Amino acid sequence: MQAGRIEAGCDEAGRGCLSGAVFAAAVILPQDYSHPQLNDSKQLSEKQRYALRTEIERDALAWAVGVVTPQEIDQINILNASFLAMHRAIEQLSITPQHLLIDGNRFKAYKNIPHNCVVKGDGKYLSIAAASILAKTYRDDYMMALHNEYPQYGWDRNKGYPTPEHRNAIEEFGTTPYHRMSFRLVDPQLKLF
Repeated sequence: MQAGRIEAGCDEAGRGCLSGAVFAAAVILPQDYSHPQLNDSKQLSEKQRYALRTEIERDALAWAVGVVTPQEIDQINILNASFLAMHRAIEQLSITPQHLLIDGNRFKAYKNIPHNCVVKGDGKYLSIAAASILAKTYRDDYMMALHNEYPQYGWDRNKGYPTPEHRNAIEEFGTTPYHRMSFRLVDPQLKLF
């Protein structure tokens, strides 16, 4: 973190899911920002994440969320879809960042803004941790809404991840318009008998 440099942290949620869009967030926090609870969203309870989301949205200089649909994921693959979701989030920021901190080890440069990829960045940089919380909570809200449409897949619990419950429901009920058809949706192990 360089003094005076406007830096945005970026992270995505839902990359490993079988259904639903992939979400990403970009967050610019004030220079000297600190928060005792702001850490990797996977370490926090759901209740803590939602409480922190309100604080992040209040305290951030700018924040935005980008979404890439299951159909787009099938067309461009999940890695490119993760980059595109981050690009869409960055594009919507009300302040243009001078530098990007990206969670993970790969990224496709956005315009001419320099970036650094940081493995496990959500545990190292507050702006990435904040982006991680926004991406996760907004995606969870979206999966809850889809659950109301298709309750048999248990998306209120598994959020579209490949749990046995989710794979079994695909076996039993088939796919929905929200499933990523380019993913292996049923476990080949189930086919052996």
